[in-house]
Amino acid sequence: MPSEPYGAAIGTALPAETAPEAPSPPPPEPVAAPSVGAALPCPDDMAYVDTAFCPSVERRCLDLEHDKINNLDICHAFSHEQRCKGRERRIAFCIDRYEYPNRKGAHPVWMLDWPEAQATCESNGKRLCWASEWTAACEGPEHTPFPYGWERDHDKCNVDNFYIDPIRSGPKGQFFFYARDEGVAHKELSRLDQSLPSGDLETCKSGFGVYDMPGNFDEWVVSDEPPRERSKWAGLKGGAWGHVRSQCRPMTYSHDPEFRYYFVGFRCCRDVQGAPSWAPSRHAMAPPAVEPHDFASTPVVATAAPGPSKHKFSRTGRAE
Repeated sequence: MPSEPYGAAIGTALPAETAPEAPSPPPPEPVAAPSVGAALPCPDDMAYVDTAFCPSVERRCLDLEHDKINNLDICHAFSHEQRCKGRERRIAFCIDRYEYPNRKGAHPVWMLDWPEAQATCESNGKRLCWASEWTAACEGPEHTPFPYGWERDHDKCNVDNFYIDPIRSGPKGQFFFYARDEGVAHKELSRLDQSLPSGDLETCKSGFGVYDMPGNFDEWVVSDEPPRERSKWAGLKGGAWGHVRSQCRPMTYSHDPEFRYYFVGFRCCRDVQGAPSWAPSRHAMAPPAVEPHDFASTPVVATAAPGPSKHKFSRTGRAE
């Protein structure tokens, strides 16, 4: 793990037992399926998501691990059944197929905060995704907790790598990857980089055709929930390449919107004309307006990066 913990992800609690039966919720709003041969309302580099989405789902974990380092629970297998606590709603939008810069084989961007990520999306006529949009794209048409199904598998997405410890300038000094000297920062960023090129794993693809949602890079989103901890209107989804939950539902709230890190990136979304826009909770904090600007115009090229570790964390915490 990094010598200074990145922060534990916080998400929907995993009940140990099924809750008592509740009254059946009203039927979901209808989902409009495109007619055969009809052009989809998204450009080729974006996936079209139109589905019935449950904002609050109840699932039963069958194999739970408590990770003491990050103080979080990691579920390795879910029961193949779930219950929506409330009403499903239609959600329809376009989402980048890959982590920004949204090109297969490209290195995802790093070290951008939430305002810079939002500004970069807006410079391309897009925006950051709502957290619920991100979740819906990840869970796919089958609404599974992982994009590939019900059981956690670190061979399908880039997760469970053993971290490389960042270097500081002193015991309480600044990490080298924050250095003002670009050469120093880039050398350290490359040394720490355990990512894979976007779309490198065909197995890490949701049913909507969106890649690398769990793992690889953590991704900025717009929180559509009431603010928690330091996050205000922002959140991070998916986890990065380490031993974290790597599910579709959890979100990290422990960082403010100005946070930058070596495995934090983003992807963009866009509204679909004629479809209702996703509405956040009325208790959510509205994000500030930003001036469109491309903060990622220079492609990221890591130098001699190690990539994923040869061994992976097992649920025992030992190498597998």
